[in-house]
Amino acid sequence: MTIQRYTVCEVDLSAIRHNVSVMKRCTAAKLMAVVKADAYGHGAVPVARAAIEAGADMLAVAIPEEGIELREGGVNAPILVLGGIETQAAYAVAQYDLVQTVFEEAGIYALSEAGVTLGKTVHVHLKLDTGMNRIGVRTVEDVQRLTRLIDSLPGIELTGCFTHMACADEEKDSETAEQWEKFKRLSDAITCVHPGKILHHAANTAAIFRYPEIHADMVRGGLALYGYPPVPEAKGLIPAMRWVTHGVYVKTIEPGERVSYGGTFKAERQTRVMTVPVGYADGYRRGLGECGCVLVRGKRARILGRVCMDQMMVDVTDIPDAQTGDEVVLLGRQGEEYISAEDMARWLSTISYEVLCSPGKRVPRLYFNV
Repeated sequence: MTIQRYTVCEVDLSAIRHNVSVMKRCTAAKLMAVVKADAYGHGAVPVARAAIEAGADMLAVAIPEEGIELREGGVNAPILVLGGIETQAAYAVAQYDLVQTVFEEAGIYALSEAGVTLGKTVHVHLKLDTGMNRIGVRTVEDVQRLTRLIDSLPGIELTGCFTHMACADEEKDSETAEQWEKFKRLSDAITCVHPGKILHHAANTAAIFRYPEIHADMVRGGLALYGYPPVPEAKGLIPAMRWVTHGVYVKTIEPGERVSYGGTFKAERQTRVMTVPVGYADGYRRGLGECGCVLVRGKRARILGRVCMDQMMVDVTDIPDAQTGDEVVLLGRQGEEYISAEDMARWLSTISYEVLCSPGKRVPRLYFNV
């Protein structure tokens, strides 16, 4: 059974490829494309393929399951799992040739055992905590202890180390230089006890554009891959996603009538109301009710009342030609008007990352310029 919803996210893969080229022009280092969280809601497999085609050297995911999805989708590029793993996931990491982040003994032993059992060598990157205080090794002593442990075990090989910059996208950033100095101390401690070269990476998306001095061997591009600048220095990016639907009903209500749950909107004039078949179950956040807007016929239409689970209502009184079947844009461009993820983030008091990840699985993704 094939049923096409009114509501889709259109993803332009030529924009993904363009954004990779923008980042690559900013660095002489290798580029890791971050495609975790289903490529920030854009679809992991198509985006990963486009990024690799455009010159990305490596991919990054958050959990092994995301790496497995890429492998089963035919993606053969190196894939780093950025988070830690439960020990029972070690065999899957080895089986699917994923590169695993490590920072504790238990994970190292589990990966070694999996590698030996499956006749493979599991590559690992040691995570160094330089100030994010999330995961990672914090001291020279622990760095050298875990490096020696990895080198002593069969079925496992240290091929990289990295850290994450906590404040590189902040306007007043005094932390990045301190984190970089600590990263150099900790990574030098690895070099003292580990034979052979490994990949060093510290620069996140903001640092690609703002801190060329910390690019090291590889940089990690996340938000910019999808067309949004984490810092003003990131220019020339093209947003890749457009979230669209169609109006399914238009009616006129009289002054004093209320709209949606709780009747929080009360009409003060004769009002034309368009019903849109999108709600918070699709990932369109309930908090956008009465503060957000959509585009209809190239004009902004305010959301009336609360967003429902599967539908919402918008005001098309000042768009007199609006009618059932009209395209409605939730995110992206229509004519000369544009609603960005940054606009929606501002309405929600959040960040564009969260907005891009919001459209749910029941919203089909349509890919262009494959």
